[in-house]
Amino acid sequence: MDAVPQALPGLDPRSGRVIPPDFLVPQEPERYTAQDHATWRTLFDRQTELLRGRVVPEYYAGLAALGITDQGIPDFAQMNEVLARATGWRVVAVPGLVPDAVFFAHLAARRFPAGYWIRSPDQLDYIEEPDVFHDVFGHVPLLMQPSYADYIAAYGRAGLAYAGQPALANLARLYWYTVEFGLMRTPEGLRIFGAGILSSAGESVYALESARPLRVVFDCERVLRTRYEIDHYQDIYFVLSGYDDLPALRPAELDAHIAAARAAPEIAAGGRIAADLPSHNNVGAPG
Repeated sequence: MDAVPQALPGLDPRSGRVIPPDFLVPQEPERYTAQDHATWRTLFDRQTELLRGRVVPEYYAGLAALGITDQGIPDFAQMNEVLARATGWRVVAVPGLVPDAVFFAHLAARRFPAGYWIRSPDQLDYIEEPDVFHDVFGHVPLLMQPSYADYIAAYGRAGLAYAGQPALANLARLYWYTVEFGLMRTPEGLRIFGAGILSSAGESVYALESARPLRVVFDCERVLRTRYEIDHYQDIYFVLSGYDDLPALRPAELDAHIAAARAAPEIAAGGRIAADLPSHNNVGAPG
């Protein structure tokens, strides 16, 4: 799924714990230091201010419902009491990026794998491997939204169905351009819902206000054909009209979409095609 090192079976280098086959480890929130909580607070305060007028409204509702605040790294067990009642999801701790099959299996079972550790203070603006801030602040609040929560679980089932097949590369693009870097039209204008954007101070502004990237109306087959790059801000964003615009990922429909995408030429990240429909939402600094 991602071009950064995955955790491997053996010992977790951060804690010395044995990594089990499902890669689940205890969060042990009591082990967080004062500096860890201070780093969370710095990131949380900066991002919640930046995201005002830029993020889908359901995001802030999710933060509030789950009790995710600037008071420190959340306790997964406490969040799960609320999240499980709302959409059947739980957040589970992992030592880093996990193998694809493990990742898909957790999503299919409505378990969201989150790194339990947090970046160092000198990595506030960029970190290669997702940490607890990206995973929890970025992903978890929208799991309170039922349609989105169903989409992530369906994506996990699709990943299991395509495991080991070349088409898995196409499926990864769907996750990238929706869950990580998706935008959405709302009555108030263009808004962020992708976790890779909303956990990044720089890209939270760039995705909505820069004239450089393309912003294209979401089309499933177009997305499945489009490569992505991980080491810079995105050259293209796909814009959904709402949560109901997320593909249902029913097996027969997804098979047809992937077959059509693989029969057509691939598209470079940021490449234009004649069939693109530009998104005409207002783009600019929130008023």
